[in-house]
Amino acid sequence: MEKLKIGAEGLSLKLNEKQLALFQTYYAELIDWNQRMNLTAITEYDKVQINHFLDSLTVLSVWKPSANNPQPEVIDIGTGAGVPGIPLKIVFPEIRLILMDSTNKKTTFLNHLKQKLRMDDIKVITGRAEEVAHRSPYRERFDLVLARAVAPMATLVELTLPFCKIRGKVIAHKKGDIGQEIDGAKKAIIVLGGKLEELKSIDLPEFSDRRYLVVIDKIASTPEQYPRSSGMPVKKPIM
Repeated sequence: MEKLKIGAEGLSLKLNEKQLALFQTYYAELIDWNQRMNLTAITEYDKVQINHFLDSLTVLSVWKPSANNPQPEVIDIGTGAGVPGIPLKIVFPEIRLILMDSTNKKTTFLNHLKQKLRMDDIKVITGRAEEVAHRSPYRERFDLVLARAVAPMATLVELTLPFCKIRGKVIAHKKGDIGQEIDGAKKAIIVLGGKLEELKSIDLPEFSDRRYLVVIDKIASTPEQYPRSSGMPVKKPIM
């Protein structure tokens, strides 16, 4: 895990041997299960370290658990193979993490992985954000809502902000020229109770492309009708 170790130092993060061993186990299980199901197109050892693990840890450049809230509640929407949620859990095991994905095969892998990593306190949910966000145990509950490679921003804010408590944050990973995408999401952010706090450029030598973190503060309660029924945030985003 040398690539990850060096890259993390660029985030002022020193990974210890236990954490590096957990990332190694994560990689081994990911590659093993990927032979039976499509979890990731990126399988090369160095590339997984950079494009999955280090990319997940860039969240720590804009957010960390605080002394006032040392065990924040975090949900990873559309988590797929567990990123960025599990890498953050490896670094900060005290976070209370929920991983959510709509694909049963992927959540089966995640339930296996949490056992291998001895992270029994992780909760895994199979479901769509449009439905789960209307359930009282999950609505406006979380200090941090994560989303990586899920949907365009105008759609994404409808799928994430309903989970976020007031004074919590949504952090989304994005790549490339995202100016137009951000402009198109401004109305949705306001309607759903958010405020764009920061567009953080990730400048690490390990990344050859342009990467950003979109940070949205939750400043008001999300109207009850959102998110709309399954598929509507994608078909007719709030513009």
